[in-house]
Amino acid sequence: MKKPRFPLFFIDKVVDGKAVISDKEQLHHLRDVLRLQVNDFVDLSDIMDNFYTGEISTIDKKHVEVKITMQWETPKSPVKLAVACAIPKGGRFDDVVDYLTQLGVERIIPMQTERAVVRLDRARAEEKHKRWVKIARNAAQQSHRIKIPVIEPVTGFDDAVLRSGDYDLKLIPTVSDEIRSKVFVKEDALSDRGMIEYDLSEKRLIKDVLAKSRPKNIIVLIGPEGDFTPEEVALALHNGFTPLSLGETVLRVATAAIAVAGYIKFALDE
Repeated sequence: MKKPRFPLFFIDKVVDGKAVISDKEQLHHLRDVLRLQVNDFVDLSDIMDNFYTGEISTIDKKHVEVKITMQWETPKSPVKLAVACAIPKGGRFDDVVDYLTQLGVERIIPMQTERAVVRLDRARAEEKHKRWVKIARNAAQQSHRIKIPVIEPVTGFDDAVLRSGDYDLKLIPTVSDEIRSKVFVKEDALSDRGMIEYDLSEKRLIKDVLAKSRPKNIIVLIGPEGDFTPEEVALALHNGFTPLSLGETVLRVATAAIAVAGYIKFALDE
């Protein structure tokens, strides 16, 4: 049976066959934007990514109560994708979060790199993180994505690379024309410290990488418009990342993130 699609809302849990929507933004969307009424149907996703359809039984100023009529099998993606992306200026990371959520990216990692213009102190980073979490939820709701992506706290490039061990495919697009080079990586970035030789002669197109493997868990690093530094590229390659070419055009951060994520999701998932 093909499931009918109803407006999606996020809840904490279902208790005794009932769910409550009490979040102010979601209440506003349900009552004032969609103008839903008692006996209308909605789709629901809880914090464990369980997926339900229910019928609205009560609407008042502080909450909406929904009677569960069906629990569905939660759609599962054959590939999990994480995007660690440099934070661009001008608030454009809002768009990155929005569009990557719509594409079904499972994890979004805001990243501060050497050449990035944006520098966030702890308080500002926490404020931004709260905003991005809200944007992700709204984008998931709009695009009917049952699972809201994890938005990680702002992290540095080194941390993003060194915590990438669980991924079976690790990609780093770069516009660098350096074929072979040796760089010194600062002492606290590696266990085996010192000079690293890296080789970009095998930089490949994403379609060629995906054609030769069927990974289940992928991470992509997206750099700033000034690209990654040689030291950053070396550290990534040293930790198992595959260098990618996105062609001759230098893309904006948001464009690169969306293009790469979209290609991967539609090639391996959708």
